[in-house]
Amino acid sequence: MRARIAFQGEPGAYSHQACREACPAMEALPCATFEDAIAAVQSGEAERAMLPVENSTYGRVADIHQLLPDSGLHIVGETFVRVHINLLGLPGTGIGDIRTALSHTVLLGQCREFLRGRAIRPVTFADTAGAAREVAARGDRSTGALATELAAELYGLDVLARHIEDQASNTTRFLLMARHEDHSRRGDHGMVTSFVFRVRNIPAALYKALGGFATNGVNITKLESYMLGGSFTATQFFADIEGHPEDAPVRLALDELGYFSTSLAILGVYPADPRRH
Repeated sequence: MRARIAFQGEPGAYSHQACREACPAMEALPCATFEDAIAAVQSGEAERAMLPVENSTYGRVADIHQLLPDSGLHIVGETFVRVHINLLGLPGTGIGDIRTALSHTVLLGQCREFLRGRAIRPVTFADTAGAAREVAARGDRSTGALATELAAELYGLDVLARHIEDQASNTTRFLLMARHEDHSRRGDHGMVTSFVFRVRNIPAALYKALGGFATNGVNITKLESYMLGGSFTATQFFADIEGHPEDAPVRLALDELGYFSTSLAILGVYPADPRRH
C-alpha cells in the first residue's frame, strides 16, 4: 500500500495538483476540511498533509495560521503551485456553447475579463473540483467549469480553454506537514525556518524582539500577526526566515527573540522551494 498524503478538497482540486507535483509517489487522500487533513496525519491514516498557506493574489489562508501551532505537526517542506485556470466542458462542446461557468468565487473573480468577453455568466460553487464534477453529472452542454486540467482528466471533461486567468503570476504556496520533525540540511536552495512567537508586554517589544535578525543579517521573508482567542490584546506572530537554526546568525537572532518573547515555537525547518526565488 502506498503512503498517503492528505489534502483539503475534492479530487482534482489545486491542493490535489500540489500533491501530484510535490509527492507523485504518494496516494492523495481528499478530506472535507483542513482539520480533517491534519487529523489524518495525526492518526497515521496519512504520512503527510498538503496545506495552502498563501496566494500571491489573495493573501494568506487565515484558517491555516490558526490551526498549525496546535496541530502537533511539523513543516517538512514547501511547494509553489502556479494557479492555471481552465474552462472545462462536456466532451465535444465548444467555447461558443458555454453560457454559464461554475467555480469557487475566488477563481471566478480571477477570470472576469475572459468570462465577460464571451458573455459567460459566472455562478458560484462550493469548490473548483466539485464544479467540474457537477458539470459532468448535469450533462448540460451550455454549462462549463473553471478548474484544473487534473479535474478534466478525473471527471471526463474536455479542456475548452487553457490558462484563462487575468493575472499571469497567480501562485499558491503550500506547506508539507508531517508527524515528525526533520531539521536535516537538504535541498539545493537553502533552508527556511518557520516559527510562532508572542512578545512580552513591554514598550517596543516587537521592535526589540526582531532587532537580532537585523543585526545578524538574517532575512525575514514573512511576518504576520493574528489574534488569539478573539482578544484584541493577545497577539501571536507567524514568521519565516532564511536559514537553519544551527547557523550562527540565526541562532543569535532566535536567542534575542526568545529573550523578548513569552513563547517561541519552531514549526519547521525545511528546504526552500526553488520557485520561491
